[in-house]
Amino acid sequence: MRKAYDRIVDMRGNLISVEAEGVSLGEVARVEKRNGTTTLASVLRFDEGLVTLQVFEDTRGISTGDQVIFLNRQIRATFSDTLLGRRLSGAGEPIDGGPEILGEEVNIGQPSFNPTKRVIPRELVRTNIPMIDVFNCLVKSQKIPIFSVAGEPYNPLLMRIANQTDADVVVIAGMGLRFDDYQAFIENAERAGSIERTVMFIHQATDPAVECVLVPDMALSVAEKFALEGKDVLVLFTDMTAFADALKEIAITMDQIPSNRGYPGSLYSDLAARYEKAVDIDGAGSITILSVTTMPGGDVTHPIPDNTGYITEGQFYLHGGAIDPFGSLSRLKQQVIGKVTREDHGELANTMIRLYADSKQARERQGMGFRLSRWDEKLLRYSFFFEERMMNLQVNLRLEEALDLGWLTLAECFELEEIGVKKQIADKYWPKESH
Repeated sequence: MRKAYDRIVDMRGNLISVEAEGVSLGEVARVEKRNGTTTLASVLRFDEGLVTLQVFEDTRGISTGDQVIFLNRQIRATFSDTLLGRRLSGAGEPIDGGPEILGEEVNIGQPSFNPTKRVIPRELVRTNIPMIDVFNCLVKSQKIPIFSVAGEPYNPLLMRIANQTDADVVVIAGMGLRFDDYQAFIENAERAGSIERTVMFIHQATDPAVECVLVPDMALSVAEKFALEGKDVLVLFTDMTAFADALKEIAITMDQIPSNRGYPGSLYSDLAARYEKAVDIDGAGSITILSVTTMPGGDVTHPIPDNTGYITEGQFYLHGGAIDPFGSLSRLKQQVIGKVTREDHGELANTMIRLYADSKQARERQGMGFRLSRWDEKLLRYSFFFEERMMNLQVNLRLEEALDLGWLTLAECFELEEIGVKKQIADKYWPKESH
């Protein structure tokens, strides 16, 4: 039974309040304006019979005499295979000029999968980016953020991963995107030919904050349905800082008591509820989540990256246009390195990172004007090759090719006995012409 109320008692920002009863948290309502148009809203709070709703668009044009009809259902996403190649708003409406999506109605924001249905992650998600595949593997069902700052090429990095991943379906959840960034995602997918396996849920910076909050739930509800069909799904979030800022904006409008730096006290739970949807389902597919978290002022102790770091399984630190090998960590990489990848993977990765750390010290000595030893000169040459061949985000190599290139780089810069590699590994993988 739908409940209709014809008096709005308060309007602030994107919030309206009505005196109502018998409604539930998150329930959807339709606001019927006097000019004949309608808009949707969702229930955010109850307070002694006063119900506060978040309108999915600007409240301009809504009057206190407009009718609010509660629809007795939660917010839903529509799922079908026809979603592939489509672009939708945070409210799940098509924004690509295509036809209406017809299919199964799925409630968003449902609980994550039962732990008994989860499989221990043991499979590699390939990206063809050496700094990920070689040094900090992305593992199926992992949840991991890209920590960065405004101006870094995190969106182009996500685009490359979307193009090159071996996942069956890619779901892009864009939050707070500028129009040019939104267009870049579209053009990239069309140019790379990955559009037919991609679904986009897009919130632009000019859209209402409530749609920004809905985007992750819309994307994840659709991803879960694809995963239950046996597909491996990669979900790409950009930018979770915009999501957290939207939560902050809504909380302030609702006069909630703020927590650290004005963010709501529920920030940890709000982030965790989304990230914990990453799963490898027993007998079905998987969901892997890779997100962007821009750190305001580059401050890793800011509440958003700070909370994110507790929830996720490592981070890729994007700094100076490259993935920093020292600030990045994949806590699940040991599940696949040398087990589902080549036996030399771990030995090579550890050796290359150790030598690159030594090369940074050689650079410091060079910068301070100290005389460089022969070893220092070798390290400096190696650091140039490492940054060009491994850290450069334009490099596109399969893991096995990147491992071979790593051995070649070591052989071009050092003698085998100088780098401390295990003999049984070196005998098999060290380039023969270097013996």
